[in-house]
Amino acid sequence: MKALKYSTFAGLLVAVVVACSSSSVQAYGGYYSGYTYYPSRSYYASYYYYKPYYSYPTYNYHYCVYYPSTPNYVYYYNPYSGNYWGRYDLQAKGYSLLEEKDRKAKLADIPESAFPKPGNMPADPESTDGSKIPAPPAPPTGAPPAK
Repeated sequence: MKALKYSTFAGLLVAVVVACSSSSVQAYGGYYSGYTYYPSRSYYASYYYYKPYYSYPTYNYHYCVYYPSTPNYVYYYNPYSGNYWGRYDLQAKGYSLLEEKDRKAKLADIPESAFPKPGNMPADPESTDGSKIPAPPAPPTGAPPAK
């Protein structure tokens, strides 16, 4: 009888450890902040926070930039390199990853033809475990806040 109690306890303990470890693996995935409007630049920005791998000590971030003047896209900007590196198409629900040579500091310097057909979301920046960026949150609708 004691052996049965101990084996049941051991089984429960293993189940708890497995459940906790699998949920913590999920917990490190990337996430977005809400959008903030920047009237001086006429855009909304959201932070995308991510870890390149599970044990990475802190979260890095990139910006997701939404221009009401181009309402079909959310652009991804790398503050470390100072370049836009792709965009999410809100209608097609897909991502266009720019080639290295096409990544620029200003969107005006990136020709429309440089954006490939939208496809799957890319891996998190610097990812070593293949974690994927989730689709961005829906941007605000309606007129931007008054200045």
